[in-house]
Amino acid sequence: MTNNPAGPTGPGRLATPAAHLGTASPGLIPVSRTFAMRFTSTPRGARLARHLTAVRLDAWGLPYGTDDHDAIVLIVAELTANAVLHGNVPGRDFHLRLALLATGPRSATVRVEVTDSRGERVPPRPGVSRPEVPAVDETGRGLLLVAALAARWDWRPRPGGPGKTVWAEYETATQSDVHPLHSRHE
Repeated sequence: MTNNPAGPTGPGRLATPAAHLGTASPGLIPVSRTFAMRFTSTPRGARLARHLTAVRLDAWGLPYGTDDHDAIVLIVAELTANAVLHGNVPGRDFHLRLALLATGPRSATVRVEVTDSRGERVPPRPGVSRPEVPAVDETGRGLLLVAALAARWDWRPRPGGPGKTVWAEYETATQSDVHPLHSRHE
């Protein structure tokens, strides 16, 4: 699902650990790690968001090639592609936020939030039946993948402006390298 670089210093891998990748961020919920960035509402912006997510997850202790890493990157790929295809307002960017939330000594939840500027085009709520997607149609399956991979997902209106935030939460399998206060590279 995700490109795994040929070598430890190939594209998409950090040559040396970067301490700033694991900085904690205060918030209303106990957040162990966060990452947030704006991207252009283009296919290139969606690819960059997916790539930076892969790098960040690896730095947080969810290594390349694991089921958890690949599933989260696929969720990001689908939500950012939807923001570009369905939430694009010319001249407006989309925003990606990742949060690694410690849920136990060996488990975590990764929350993915993608915010765009188009509020009139919203996805159906989880569990709401949709018309069947024709087998030859190449679109319309992204949220089905998100629903299959994520423990929970939904959307909410964007606070303070037009648009919406689509979010998904993925619960990691038992990971010995995911710690609430320290990433494996610190």
